Amino acid sequence: MTEFSVLDDGTVWLKDFERRLVAAYRAAGLGTDAAAEFVTKGRATAGDWTVAGIMGAGVRVGFVAVRMVEKNGKLTGRIGDLHVAAEYAGRGHEEAAREWAREWCAERGARRVSVRLTGSVPREVFAGFRVSGQIRARHVDAPPEPVDGVTARPMTPAEYSGWLALEKASYVGDIVRSGALSREEAERKSDEDFAALLPEGPATPDTALLVLEAAGEPIGTAWLRHGYLPGVTYGYSLHIQEEHRGKGYGRAAMAVGERAVFAAGESALMFSVWGGNDVAMGLYTSAGYRILDEERSIDLP
Repeated sequence: MTEFSVLDDGTVWLKDFERRLVAAYRAAGLGTDAAAEFVTKGRATAGDWTVAGIMGAGVRVGFVAVRMVEKNGKLTGRIGDLHVAAEYAGRGHEEAAREWAREWCAERGARRVSVRLTGSVPREVFAGFRVSGQIRARHVDAPPEPVDGVTARPMTPAEYSGWLALEKASYVGDIVRSGALSREEAERKSDEDFAALLPEGPATPDTALLVLEAAGEPIGTAWLRHGYLPGVTYGYSLHIQEEHRGKGYGRAAMAVGERAVFAAGESALMFSVWGGNDVAMGLYTSAGYRILDEERSIDLP
């Protein structure tokens, strides 16, 4: 039987959680400094968490951390961590902790519960939760050869305005498709995010806006941010025009991004993908991009 004991002091959990996060990020391809900074940058451990020890036969076998978040006037419960030590895994403790967390959130008025899956958090335990997004990364130790003759050049100022409109519309569509926000909320988020990320447009420091070409014809675009973390470039967008999809250019676009990473003296490419984009997720998996974090959620009755 699994029982739960709420901790008065979460210090022990916090240290263990941060250690596990750094180890998981390093295993996915980030350097030590980048992994440590990403724990802080992602604010994974920020907030007022209620932490319970997962108990089996009187022994603490793991932790579960929960909190309530209010966003856009809606209360959402959040499971920040659910960890059972390897020697106690597979005995039903994980499922019991999931249900304890759901009940804790429901009792406080939550109508949705989200969870962040990282490292040892068992994905199969949350199979009923909808994937709303992932962060992926790959270590780049050498510049890949161009794929299908695809090259890249800097985006011109004349091309920027058209690109921005299409990019914002695509971003809104991704968010809505993932189920994370309504269209109105997604449009507001899009306006805010692009204003923050591109305050100086194409002249924004450490930003590379590229046009991908094949046989001299534009086929897509790439938006990269160098120095996102120590040694890490963040890919905000790698986009292939619709009329050129299905020709293998997706992998070619990723190779362009990896070459840009290497040229900038960095060693890893990181990016996000919204839930519902199964084709892209399959491509990223086949190309060796590992999941750093995965967000899932479920609506409560």
